[in-house]
Amino acid sequence: MLFRNFTRISRLSRGFATHATSTPTPPLPATLHLKTGQSFHGRSFGAPKSIFGETVFSTSITSYTESMTDPSYRGQILVFTTPLIGNYGVPSNTTPIDSNDVGVYLESERIQCSAVVVADVAEKFSHYLAAESLSQWCQRHGVPGITGVDTRAITTLLRDQGTTLGRLAIGSDAAKPAPAAHEYWDPTTENLVDQASTKTPIVLNPTGDVKIAVLDFGAKANILRSLVRRGASVTVLPWNYDFNKVRDQYDGLFLSNGPGDPSHCMEAAMNLRKTLKEWSKPVFGICMGHQVIGIAAGLDAYRMTFGNRGHNQPVLALASSGSIKAGRVYVTSQNHQYALKLQDPFPEGWEPFFINCNDSSIEGIKSTVGSGKSVWGVQFHPESAGGPLDTIEMFTDFLAECRAHKLQAGIPKRDVMDTAKVEPAFKRPQAAQPIAAAA
Repeated sequence: MLFRNFTRISRLSRGFATHATSTPTPPLPATLHLKTGQSFHGRSFGAPKSIFGETVFSTSITSYTESMTDPSYRGQILVFTTPLIGNYGVPSNTTPIDSNDVGVYLESERIQCSAVVVADVAEKFSHYLAAESLSQWCQRHGVPGITGVDTRAITTLLRDQGTTLGRLAIGSDAAKPAPAAHEYWDPTTENLVDQASTKTPIVLNPTGDVKIAVLDFGAKANILRSLVRRGASVTVLPWNYDFNKVRDQYDGLFLSNGPGDPSHCMEAAMNLRKTLKEWSKPVFGICMGHQVIGIAAGLDAYRMTFGNRGHNQPVLALASSGSIKAGRVYVTSQNHQYALKLQDPFPEGWEPFFINCNDSSIEGIKSTVGSGKSVWGVQFHPESAGGPLDTIEMFTDFLAECRAHKLQAGIPKRDVMDTAKVEPAFKRPQAAQPIAAAA
């Protein structure tokens, strides 16, 4: 995610739109095979290689660069329902690491999804921040794409039959028969969180007035950015780090988003269960972090038919807390395949916080007032990037609670961790595929 040694891309000199400087290489044929038997034929862009993955769709209208760099899409073939993708190109992905930013402009330092599927890829792009085309970007990161296919038909299939394993076949592979059922690779069988998480603790904005520990399940950069810009000192920890060893050094705990099946994160959930029982300071979780909080509280997680992915998901607030008012509908950005089961009665000390207006799935839980705890979890992304900012002030609410607890305790916090080496920045692990997924 964060990095220092990034090769800067020279800005293209252009007018209102880009123009090819040489004759483009003719695109290779490409075929998207679904395990359920359907095949879609088009032409390739990006990296000329074949790949396996889990085929999902996103209803996002903008921000394809942010979606593609979101670690929660790791191992997935991402289908964009919006017909034209790539029209504003791709920006340079370097920013400072300071009190305002975290080292990257997008959500991580590279493309995280395995492949992309679009109806019409833009061959020319125009934006004042653009540094390269979508195709050039994909090729540089070794990510294949297919265009010229009916993404409406693909989306309808995925909506009706659910998220489906797939293979994107490029070049000579495109004319070959579809793989046998046993040949498809299922990324959910692997611990994708372990692949996406940092391996060593990282400190951002060390002079911040409130110290927040982040368990990194595959955090989007804008989550860290949202904390840093609100004055927090942020220590990013590996997903399975035992926070209980160092919890007294911090004013709050944050659990990030991440890819894959939450059942792979039981170690983190059991550590968190102890934290919630013995620690009274604020805890906030997003997406995978929300699911881990739910499991620690005694709820079960389940796999949804096709999940919720897009920047237009409405949720209804069932309770009031900080800037959130009960009875109001908030439009949110989401990217998840799993959700917490709604059960009656709810675990003691917990209550539903949000519910999805489309499918009635749980979109948030919180500790009750009578529990004496300050814990919130939401399935959506308040920080968006891109998408609506209806719930962005939840970060302000969380840090306000952390500052209030710190003021009430009146105990000074140590500046650094005792139990782990802290480095100034880290690099998000690359979106590697197993050998079986290669062409």
